[in-house]
Amino acid sequence: MLSIIKRKYIGDKDFYKLLFGVAFPIVIQNGITNFVSLLDNIMVGRMGTEEMSGVSIVNQLIFVFYLLIFGGLSGVGIYTAQFYGSKNDEGIRQTFRYKTWLGFIITVSVILILLFKGDVLIGLYLNSSPDGGDLEATLNYGMIYTGIILFMLPAIYVGQLFISTLRECGETFVPMVAGIVAVLVNAVFDYLLIFGKFGFPKLGVAGAAIATVLARYIETGIVIVWSIRHRDTHTYFKHLFYHIFVPWPMVKKFFITGFPVLINEGLWSIGVAMVTQAYSIRGLNVVAGINISNTINNIFNIIFIAMGDAIAIIIGQYLGAGDLKKARDTDNKIIAFAIFTSCIIGAIMFFTAPLFPKIYNTNDAARLVATHFIMIMAFIMPKDAFLHTTYFTIRAGGNTIITFLFDSVFMILVSVPLAYFLSACTTLGIATVFLLVHMADLIKCAIGFLLVYKGVWLKTIVN
Repeated sequence: MLSIIKRKYIGDKDFYKLLFGVAFPIVIQNGITNFVSLLDNIMVGRMGTEEMSGVSIVNQLIFVFYLLIFGGLSGVGIYTAQFYGSKNDEGIRQTFRYKTWLGFIITVSVILILLFKGDVLIGLYLNSSPDGGDLEATLNYGMIYTGIILFMLPAIYVGQLFISTLRECGETFVPMVAGIVAVLVNAVFDYLLIFGKFGFPKLGVAGAAIATVLARYIETGIVIVWSIRHRDTHTYFKHLFYHIFVPWPMVKKFFITGFPVLINEGLWSIGVAMVTQAYSIRGLNVVAGINISNTINNIFNIIFIAMGDAIAIIIGQYLGAGDLKKARDTDNKIIAFAIFTSCIIGAIMFFTAPLFPKIYNTNDAARLVATHFIMIMAFIMPKDAFLHTTYFTIRAGGNTIITFLFDSVFMILVSVPLAYFLSACTTLGIATVFLLVHMADLIKCAIGFLLVYKGVWLKTIVN
């Protein structure tokens, strides 16, 4: 029995060499990015609960944009990975051109929405409670941050065109370097501009936004310059813009596969924002607590997040090459590794949970909410690891309709109504509400297990 488990779920030296070769740069990049985001969050949090809450609400809205871009680009990226596996440079170029048009539409649309309706969207998260909090000040800080952070969106769009393509073709080192440089720039200018150090103006929330915008443009610039200078080795970057049009048959193919991913990521991110808004019914301290706990959780979940990216890259290439047996075997081992590591990391996170909220300049009620949320996130980390890797497994074979139903439809039809009902119609503590909403995901775990086990994802879609 043990030998069967070892053979099925534990890899050999070559497996871990391949996995770490792909995932390690992503782990390093995400780790540094999230650590600096923690520093950024702490620096904003040192100004007060209202400043921190205003920025966190806007970042929740920007998160929707991130996932729309991610979903739109990674949807067609399924083809990019398989084209790379079948050594089809022109196919990769066509996916890049399609991404260019799709990303442009998403970026312009989100900028217009936030420009004209940003105050309304921020206001949805501002609810009075006995714990207090200056809602008007929070809205004002949120609008200041929004007015500057909108300039970041084009940099995210253009940068992700190149970063997503590089990763789908197995090049994860360059995005890692660019990301590291960006987050270091972000951290330095956060300190200088938020607090007015070394002769720089003290700009507070506006300084945090300027630092973030500057960092993203530097990241994008590094990736573009590297890609152009290495066209001889990464030949799919040659002749990218000899023309910008994609043949209609390919547009149709990309759209049919990729659009459900775009809708899925968009609806899922909107669902996350709606769940957070449901929690905010309980007051501003809950908003602050969610912000703190999410930031800490992002530090600890980098391993299983990277495993999802590894599945998209490695399994996508095996499927593109037609090696279905290798794809299944490797996928089993990556999922098992993600769950195993999340158990260890989750335990560490659980027992250190009370330490992190003490760093923030906020009140005891917000700290208590944050501590409880962090402990719950740690407890459910293995569940999240399984769902994340399962999602990317199903998507690797182009089953985007299934992932749409599996992910965002569940979020909108189950998680969101449950969060609103428990928050608004019961007297349960907010930590209990938070746990019950996440426990509903066990239904998804059962469905995901069956879909992966049955092999509905074992398909080559580029031949």
